[in-house]
Amino acid sequence: MANEKILIIEDDIDIRNILKDYLTSEGFVVDYCDNGGKALVAFNSFNPDIIVLDIMLPEVDGIEICRIIRNSSLIPIIMLSAKSGDMDKIVSLGVGADDYITKPFSPMEVIARIKAHIRRYKTFSIPVKDVSERKEFGELAVDTKSYKVTYKDKEIHLTSREFEIVDFLSDYPSQVFSKEQLYDNVWGVTGFGDLNTVAVYVNRIREKFSLHNINHIKTVWGVGYKWEEAIDE
Repeated sequence: MANEKILIIEDDIDIRNILKDYLTSEGFVVDYCDNGGKALVAFNSFNPDIIVLDIMLPEVDGIEICRIIRNSSLIPIIMLSAKSGDMDKIVSLGVGADDYITKPFSPMEVIARIKAHIRRYKTFSIPVKDVSERKEFGELAVDTKSYKVTYKDKEIHLTSREFEIVDFLSDYPSQVFSKEQLYDNVWGVTGFGDLNTVAVYVNRIREKFSLHNINHIKTVWGVGYKWEEAIDE
């Protein structure tokens, strides 16, 4: 994840500069504006991948800015607020914000949430395929409806999470998915997770598959995992 563009719309210069410094050090391209009246101009000219948007802004508040942007774009929007009450959060999420962070906050938490939302946005941009409930790869079958994987008509016993990984990867043969994409799709993460969990589960699946000389899940080093339709026996 690098070179994604982040627009910070925040009138507090200290908060703005702190976020800009941290995000720049993480490899993001950052632009900002300090006025709600300028926000839409900045959005249209900068074309960001994600927006960090303060609620309390001069001229036009963040709620209205979020509402307007959401009418034309699905990019992630993270709202910032100095208020800890529920009403601002409810209103923000109601007009289309993806997340809500209360001040004061940890800059590293904001960065972690930004990365998570960008991963999810990119993952959901993957075209949805029309897949059947039962997929067959030689003598291996993946049955989505029954949550079962069988080989030569004998079930390979997987946990529900292991099956979900197999089911997701086998929907997109030969397409490589990063650990982040697998975590977001299978675990449905909205906050933070240990990406090492993905490798642990993939290794468990491989151990069970190896008993039948099955090697559908391939590692693409430095990138992630993919499902290959051919079977190694």
